Amino acid sequence: MSDTKLDIKLKIAGKTYSMKIDAAKEEVYRLAEREVNRYVAKFEQRRLDGYAVQDYLAIVALQLAMSNIRLAQSRQVGDEDLKRITALTEELAAHLSK
Repeated sequence: MSDTKLDIKLKIAGKTYSMKIDAAKEEVYRLAEREVNRYVAKFEQRRLDGYAVQDYLAIVALQLAMSNIRLAQSRQVGDEDLKRITALTEELAAHLSK
């Protein structure tokens, strides 16, 4: 695996940020940049009274954190699921050992 570093500039909510990243991860950074900017634009279109860019960024951070948590929760296996998997594994092992 390459340890090549790349200097990139990301523009988020109108402000440019310089970063040094692993070259292999550039696409992920670019996609994240677009995603954040898409969310910010969506909230800016609502023109909420008294809201500044930092307020929109806070809302975006909350939305993305909630999405991340929902995704993590959807990937968790519950106790009942584990019990069913264990039972099926034991049943399969018993059938194969005949």
